This record gives sequence, structure tokens and C-alpha cells, in this order.
Amino acid sequence: MLLYTLKRLLLMVPTLLGVLLVTFAVVQFVPGGPVEQYLAEAKAGAGTSAEGGLSYRGAQGVDPQRIAQAKALYGFDKPAPERFWQMLQQFARFDLGKSFFQNRAVSELIWEKLPVSMSLGLWTFFISYLIAVPLGVAKAVRAGSRFDLVSTLLILVGYAIPGFVLGVALLVIFGGQLQWFPLRGLTSSNWEQMAWGARIVDYLWHIALPVTAMVMGSFAVTAMLTKNAFLEEIRKQYVVTARAKGLSERQVLWRHVMRNALIPIITGFPAAFVGAFFTGSLLIETLFSLDGLGLLSYESVIRRDYPVVMGTLYLFTLIGLVTKLVSDLCYVWADPRVKFD
Repeated sequence: MLLYTLKRLLLMVPTLLGVLLVTFAVVQFVPGGPVEQYLAEAKAGAGTSAEGGLSYRGAQGVDPQRIAQAKALYGFDKPAPERFWQMLQQFARFDLGKSFFQNRAVSELIWEKLPVSMSLGLWTFFISYLIAVPLGVAKAVRAGSRFDLVSTLLILVGYAIPGFVLGVALLVIFGGQLQWFPLRGLTSSNWEQMAWGARIVDYLWHIALPVTAMVMGSFAVTAMLTKNAFLEEIRKQYVVTARAKGLSERQVLWRHVMRNALIPIITGFPAAFVGAFFTGSLLIETLFSLDGLGLLSYESVIRRDYPVVMGTLYLFTLIGLVTKLVSDLCYVWADPRVKFD
């Protein structure tokens, strides 16, 4: 186990370097970068068009000294390999750099947007598991019944509807026509002046619609996975043996079937839990005017804010690799028969 863990940790280094190298290389050829945008602002109203790279036509007629200053401002006066090496040195110290356009540290931006994405992610995660796992068990026990068929139909319908489409419907009906819920934001404008009880109610009032839009699609996979895992275990020989020994159906289900059937759910739990902290939903955040990580990532790509793009990519990739290792190690904890040798 220790040797396997060390191997996986060592393999994270080339994987992380490969992801950063490919992304950095792609970034060099994307037109409309920060220097080009700076030159476009300098020649505003002169009629410009993008040709890609630093041969941007907006540079025509601009003072060469000003072009050099723009390149030095954004660090493009250095060769690409030197900039890549400098970026790796910063990332090794967990220095994610500073945003080109917001003039703030990337880590500070992530920390500022994190509460919104955490609010969406954690509520979606907990509600999905609290609904999906008991529902999956109930469907497996009553497989083929009317309850199973009706619930499957409802789950598939909910899964087929995209989250943002459901969000629009919820927003129009419950936020616009009925006016039961607010249309935007995570809290009210006077939230700071409210008492603690009123703050909690106000927060739950605002988060209800976006969380509902995200939960409808996310719990469907977990519910069907739980049902199929339980059905597979119920049909195995050890269940027949346990029943033959006189154990009640409840004892067979919760003592024997439960542990084996929940292996796929348990092993995916760390990734889903960590992902709830750092996964932003761009469409939901935009629809409900929530300023989270999803919106930050989208805006950084559109504005070519490369430090934010590369910094968030590095952080999320590193977290993803570690989480994947923890998920794999959970197999051994859940099923001692698994050997990584």
C-alpha cells in the first residue's frame, strides 16, 4: 500500500507538468491576448482585426516603444520557455500569480469566490446523497414494482432536463410569476443588518432555486447506481446463504448487502465531496447572478487573463489528482479483498 501510494504521488508530477505544458502552449497561439487587448484599447476607433499571436494588426500605427512596454507589462518580453519555467517556480511555492486585469492575487480571487461555489456544491452534494442512496435502496428492494417504474420515469425525466433549463423555469415561475423566491444573489442587500436567525432564513431563501436546479440532474446517477449495485449483490450466493441461516430480510440487507453494494458509492464520495468545494457551475451562477468560481473561470478565459487561467488550472488539477488517489485508496478501506499489488 505504501509503495503504491508513493508511486502514485510521483506520477502526479509528470501528469501535472504535462497538463500545464499543453495549456501553456495552447495559450501562446490564442489570438486576442492581453497585449493585443491593450493595443486595441490604444487604437480604439481606428478599426482593428485579429490575426492571432503578437502580429495583431491593431499594432499598426502604435508607437513601438508602447508595444514594448505592453509586452513587458504582461511578461511577454521574455521567451516562452523562460516564462514557463518562471511559472513553474511560482507554482512550486504555491504562488498562483497576479491577475492581469484585476491586479489582485489569483489565490485571493479564488478565496473570494469560493463561498458561492461551496454553497452551491455542498448543498447539492449532501441533498443528492441524502435523496439518492435511500431512493436507490428502496428501488432495489421493490425492483419491478409500480414504485420502481414511476420513480425511474421521474428520475430519467429530471436527468434529461438540463440544469440551466430547469433553472430558467424555476426562475420564471417561482421567482417571476409567483414571486416566492428572489431572482438573484446569495443574500439580500440588508443581510448584514439582520439577526442571525433572519440571516439563515434569508440565505436558505436565496439558495433554494439554484440548488434545486443543480440537484435534479446530479442525484439521478447516484440513485440508479445505488439501485443497480444493490440488485447485483442481492442476487449473489452469500445472500441466499444468509437467508437460509434464518436471518431476517432487514439483517441481510443492512448487515451484508449494504457494505458490498455501497463500495462504488463510497469510493466516489471523496471526489464528489472535494469537487463540491471547487466546482463552479457557470450557467447556474450566471442565471442566478452568483459570483462564484465558474463565472471567474469563464471571465478569465474570455478576457485572456492567463495568470487566473493557469493558476486555477494548476490548483484544481492538483486537487483532482490527490482526490483520485484518495478515492482509489477508499477501495481498500471498503473492500479488503482489493490488492494494489
